[in-house]
Amino acid sequence: MKVVKFAAVVLAASLSAVALTASAQVMVGGAPMYSSKDIIDNAVNSKDHTTLVAAVKAAGLVDTLKSPGPFTVFAPTNAAFAALPSGTVDTLLKPENKPALTKVLTYHVVAGKMDSAALSRAIDAGGGKATLTEVSGGTLVATKSGSMIMLSDESGGMAHVTIADVVQSNGVIHVIDKVLLPK
Repeated sequence: MKVVKFAAVVLAASLSAVALTASAQVMVGGAPMYSSKDIIDNAVNSKDHTTLVAAVKAAGLVDTLKSPGPFTVFAPTNAAFAALPSGTVDTLLKPENKPALTKVLTYHVVAGKMDSAALSRAIDAGGGKATLTEVSGGTLVATKSGSMIMLSDESGGMAHVTIADVVQSNGVIHVIDKVLLPK
């Protein structure tokens, strides 16, 4: 009887571990990203996205990115923000610059859920380029080099998707290595 109970406990623990592992889609910034959580609830746990989270809070976009969406978010890392000219982030985070910050942040968001397969199909259908309209109204051009997806912004910058398909309950995040800038 004790052996059966022990086996049942071990089986239950194993199934719990499998369920926990299955719900964690990928690690970003040292934290598991769960498809059952929304964009904000996952992003706040990534040590690589603390600047992005602070900017989203300063712009008042938390409730938007917690809404049902779906959204495709191209999420710049802290290193991407650090590569901007000195003082840019501090200036954008000032309350009087909220409209400019909002424009930059929403330039990283596409309405709808576009995983890497959908992005690749759009690029292929466009003869090697796909124009994405951001919620800010601007456009990005997506291209591929092998299997890597790249995004060109309206200011001539280019970001690479470094971690694709971080599935969220309200969309998908693609981690990028550069901050995209509208005109």
